[in-house]
Amino acid sequence: MNIYIGNLNYRVREDDLKQVMEEYGAVESVKIVKDRETGRSKGFAFVEMPDDSDAKKAIDELNEAEFEGRQMVVKEARPRM
Repeated sequence: MNIYIGNLNYRVREDDLKQVMEEYGAVESVKIVKDRETGRSKGFAFVEMPDDSDAKKAIDELNEAEFEGRQMVVKEARPRM
């Protein structure tokens, strides 16, 4: 399952996010979206988890949870149109 994580602190690194998500199960990939020109985080990321039940548990428990001083938005990512 592909998971969208928004409202991230701009200082959060992919390794930090992976560590949090691995508490719920295996993580295939973590991608923090960055500005093309500055290379700075845009404050959101996508996490791929192979097990849907682990992913759903992570979404349920992490949505609106505080991480690095910000309340995260965690939900299933919608496919690109």
